[in-house]
Amino acid sequence: MSIIEAMMKPETYDEEVRGIKLIETHISWVFLTGKHAYKIKKPVNFGFLDYTTLEKRKHFCEQEVILNRRFTKDMYIGAFPIAKLDSTFKVNGTGEIVEYLVKMNQMPQDALLSNLLDKNKVDRKIIDEISKVVADFHSKAETGGEINKGGSIETIRFNWDENFQQTRAFVDVAMSKHTFDSINSKVNSFISGNQRLLEKRISDGRIRDCHGDLHSRSIFVTDRIFIFDCIEFNTRFRYSDVAADVAFLSMDLDYHHRQDLSKYFVDRYLFYSSDEEITRLLPFYECYRAYVRGKVISFRLNEKEISSEEKTSVRRTASTYFDLSLRYAEQL
Repeated sequence: MSIIEAMMKPETYDEEVRGIKLIETHISWVFLTGKHAYKIKKPVNFGFLDYTTLEKRKHFCEQEVILNRRFTKDMYIGAFPIAKLDSTFKVNGTGEIVEYLVKMNQMPQDALLSNLLDKNKVDRKIIDEISKVVADFHSKAETGGEINKGGSIETIRFNWDENFQQTRAFVDVAMSKHTFDSINSKVNSFISGNQRLLEKRISDGRIRDCHGDLHSRSIFVTDRIFIFDCIEFNTRFRYSDVAADVAFLSMDLDYHHRQDLSKYFVDRYLFYSSDEEITRLLPFYECYRAYVRGKVISFRLNEKEISSEEKTSVRRTASTYFDLSLRYAEQL
């Protein structure tokens, strides 16, 4: 019996469990028990992310808890081992440690911002609250030293070069050659023509230890705003201009055809942060965020177990993000 099969059995848990729901992403399995969520990292290596050893998965489970408590202290319970004794698996049990997981308090799935958007239940009040939380977090997030390298021209170019290298295989699969070439050309022209602005962001203290993955599937809206699931696996994606965080959510709202909420989010963030310069950088970082989403979704096309029907759906979604990235690139 595999660990994943074991996690679908109530007796594996360290609590009374009646029902279990599995949610799978490209990098993790999440088991919902009604009261708690248990997240196991897949043993995958995408170059920018490496979960291939037990030791690494233990480290990144612990990092996930520490980093996300910056946003929601009462959501993340801790990182725990899964032990195997004879043929029995047990969360936080005795025996040989065969895996690690992150345990969280389960939030209602219908309170996920992406689900609320799909049901047209997101208003300006919610967006204003999110804007305030994000701006407040950015104002207190660490900056300086190693973090500032995340805003350097060298790092920005490296991130984009990596994007282009990792998506060449998806040209004429999830995007056209015209889209690939156009984004490549416009992005490199923007970087070359705005080096002074990008360097000024460093001296102004706008490079911070950010969230790194701030979109509508990383936000719960209940009696207050819960932001979760920040990037823990690579500081290069978390150490960035605050504009990159803002751009991710504004891009995601555009993706959901809520340009009105996207604009309002940016306007309210400007109000709370007084970072007027951010508007000059948003199309650049929105282009980046849409491209990364297209790239990450495209990776699923390489999974052997994916059905042809799923492949068609994945290809369509990735293509939508790449097209959106091109729209932002054309604004540069």
